[in-house]
Amino acid sequence: MQDDHPELPDGYSPVPAGKVANVVTFLEMRERPTGAANAAERPLTLVRLGPQNLDIYRRLFRDVGEDWLWGSMLGVGDDEVRGILASPLMETYALRDGERDIGLLELDFRTAGECEVVYFGIVKEAIGKGTGRFLMNQAIARAFAHPIKRFWLHTCTFDHPSALGFYQHLGFKPYKLMVEIHDDPRLIGLLPKTAAPHVPLLEKAQSGK
Repeated sequence: MQDDHPELPDGYSPVPAGKVANVVTFLEMRERPTGAANAAERPLTLVRLGPQNLDIYRRLFRDVGEDWLWGSMLGVGDDEVRGILASPLMETYALRDGERDIGLLELDFRTAGECEVVYFGIVKEAIGKGTGRFLMNQAIARAFAHPIKRFWLHTCTFDHPSALGFYQHLGFKPYKLMVEIHDDPRLIGLLPKTAAPHVPLLEKAQSGK
């Protein structure tokens, strides 16, 4: 399948003012991996979210994604989000630790024979405790419970520095690189300016070399 995107030239390409750019790695898994799964340090449960859980989804999207500059769903209207949560071809889950929601998983089955991980993440304080491994093992099990031939996702340079290695360790194989440019959500009021401090915030066009 051909991408409808022109290739970037060699060398530096300027990024428009108010935008951010990151390198995106696409990865895929063609069959369910074998082997025992590592358990998280504490009992965790996965809870399916529906349109009645809009507030939980909104809160989790911010709690999980603010550190990594997730902004895409913040400007989407409530009715559209409820439609996603109600779709039989979308599966959205909250990862729950007792009474608290600490992770978000969204799977997209709208392309026949495929499943995409649209959103996957856990809150900062849950990182490094086996929680992400538990959540991805649950994602793999749910994806391959459907008649799919391909399970895929993407990560980027805004993500946790261990993300790419984590996905490869679990059996995903990189197959494509792209550069993504979009509005900086901190400059259009979707996220606070303190979000994602590892991503430079350029409030004005920069000059110089």
